[in-house]
Amino acid sequence: MSEAKTQITTASVEGFFDTVEPPTKRDEARVLDAMFRRVTGEAPKMWGPSIIGYGEYRTTYESGRDVHTMRTGFSPRKAKHSLYLMGGYCDDITAQGRDEKLARLGKYSTGKSCLYVNKLADIDLAVLEDIVAADWQTMLRLFPEG
Repeated sequence: MSEAKTQITTASVEGFFDTVEPPTKRDEARVLDAMFRRVTGEAPKMWGPSIIGYGEYRTTYESGRDVHTMRTGFSPRKAKHSLYLMGGYCDDITAQGRDEKLARLGKYSTGKSCLYVNKLADIDLAVLEDIVAADWQTMLRLFPEG
């Protein structure tokens, strides 16, 4: 069994926010944190040196690999915010609903299970909150706690 590359740490989320550059990204990271806390009801934890995660779960892939990771989260990168939204990647119904919401989001790009946003002024934060909330509910359904 191999360990996931990104592990939960005891580092301070607030201490990490203090190091984010440029200052506009730092301010936006705090806005995202407030939204993720509101949606998830979870206190954030650092995953690796630069990812803020909310909730956690364990699963075993078809390959047999056991994984312990966050349910959702983000990383305020210098160029773009990376939002980790696995629910739409794991569930076709959530993915279909996400497509409709993405059409209303604003300026963004996507990766396999990530949503990338240059700056929060480029997007509709209410739509982003809807996307995160749908994703969170999907992750709770697919990977129930306990």
